[in-house]
Amino acid sequence: MLTHPLAERLRNLGMAAMADAFVEMQNNSAAADLTREDWLGLLLDREVTARDNKRLGRRLSHARLRQNAVVEDTDFRAPRGLDRALFHKLAGCDWIRHSQHLLIGGPTGTGKSWLACALGHKACREGFSVLYRRAPRLFAELATARGEGRLPRMLATLERTRLLIIDDWGPEPLTAEQRRDMLEIVEDRYEKGSLLITSQIPVKRWHELIADPTIGDAILDRVVHRAHRIELTGPSLRKRHTVDAPAKGDGGAAAA
Repeated sequence: MLTHPLAERLRNLGMAAMADAFVEMQNNSAAADLTREDWLGLLLDREVTARDNKRLGRRLSHARLRQNAVVEDTDFRAPRGLDRALFHKLAGCDWIRHSQHLLIGGPTGTGKSWLACALGHKACREGFSVLYRRAPRLFAELATARGEGRLPRMLATLERTRLLIIDDWGPEPLTAEQRRDMLEIVEDRYEKGSLLITSQIPVKRWHELIADPTIGDAILDRVVHRAHRIELTGPSLRKRHTVDAPAKGDGGAAAA
């Protein structure tokens, strides 16, 4: 069978990457020395890799991570109290597999959002569904969904997401509706999904943010007792990056 008709049949079967690899190998004289098993293995590897990349692209698109961060670029030299061993353990994503949570606290500019996005990106690479939202945007979307009668559907979507990242929680106390929404989110994820929450407000003051003792106890009992903790310290990394910024034309964003 001629090369091009076979490649076209592969594409019609939805195996475009395999078809492209087949054409490339046909035009590569070195491929003549390969066994049939090696040929097939290379074609399958190309197709599997392409499909994996497409699935990763869809997960990242759905996640809508705020920053283009990856765990491999994490800066452990900055004096902010980031434990290298703990972070590498978290990057393995076992805490997500076990439906545990992660709380990242610390002053503004210490890289909380960057670390959250890096771990979110790694979760996508590990095959988990991820959704990132800044706390104000999340509560605004929930309020809009409530007004439009879509709240149950939105809560169901959040429930199905394996890792929900709520960034920049606080410092404003929650309203009555926000408290109820937060409790629903936490309750829906109990032993079924993970939360990653970043906040400038220490966990010991989260009762003040929730602003209701009963609901506060219910939320914190379900989150804090199943959560890993990263507490960052030190000055803002943004100040350091401003001082150490590369000359115009050098390009590249500093890792956190």
